Amino acid sequence: MARSSVTFDSAGIEIAAHLYTPDRAGSGPWPALVVGHPGTGVKEQTSGTYARLMAERGFVTLAFDAAHQGESGGLPRGLEDPAQRVEDFKAAVSYLTTREEVDAERIGLLGICASGGYALAATGGDHRVRAVATVSTADPSRQFRLGADGGQDPAVFQSLLDAAGQARTAAARGTDPGVMTMFPETAEQARALGGDHGVEGFEYYCTARGAHERSARFLAWESIDKLAFYDAFFAVPLIGPRPVLQIIGERAVTAWMAVEAHQRATGSAELHRIEGASHVDLYDKKEYIDQAVDKLTDYFATRLDAAG
Repeated sequence: MARSSVTFDSAGIEIAAHLYTPDRAGSGPWPALVVGHPGTGVKEQTSGTYARLMAERGFVTLAFDAAHQGESGGLPRGLEDPAQRVEDFKAAVSYLTTREEVDAERIGLLGICASGGYALAATGGDHRVRAVATVSTADPSRQFRLGADGGQDPAVFQSLLDAAGQARTAAARGTDPGVMTMFPETAEQARALGGDHGVEGFEYYCTARGAHERSARFLAWESIDKLAFYDAFFAVPLIGPRPVLQIIGERAVTAWMAVEAHQRATGSAELHRIEGASHVDLYDKKEYIDQAVDKLTDYFATRLDAAG
């Protein structure tokens, strides 16, 4: 398996990515996967892990940094723009079609966490995608509006919209709009704010467990009102008859989002639970990732071969 740094254009923004090719790439062309990272993540974290492991299983894989984040271009920094995120996936597919080692008729999407929602949306609107899979599916709009477990007080999001509006006014008047801080300073604060799920996220992004210098610790405030009206699952019915696989942890508090997406599917759809795993466990814990990769390998090998 080899990794190279590449770039491609997404609606005028340069996207930075890592392209992974199997050791047997010379005898291709090979089926390929676009791999998207969680919200605030970068390609060097869990999406890179999955991209590497799937390349070792015989797929060309492309792990990219979302526009406005990581090493990719785009201002303001830290912007979470759902429409742009979906465009990034489609642009990545376009890029893969130009690679001689890729079979353009056998391209799939793999999204992790927030990118799970974006990958489903992108697949609904792009018939070049032959199969889609997600790990720890999340729709960032639902998570901000309703909380990771779906039980958040609606007043919380209303207060975020207040802050987003104030930030836009500040920017219009030429003053610093500030940013929305994504993580507290300590694990104890993270637990107080988000329970076990909150502290798991803190431990992954803010400690040696998974921290990366380019992983976002903040979002631009205008992300909030862009997310307010977005629905990552709206296009799920358009995916059929193409297949959908969602892999979730048995203990994931976010599982309700995957269930909702599953219920909207019109074609072949599977909701696969990994026993004992939480949402974040599937980012980096080998005993759970290995199970996920086995399932993904069987799924994409079957579905992309059938598409070819």
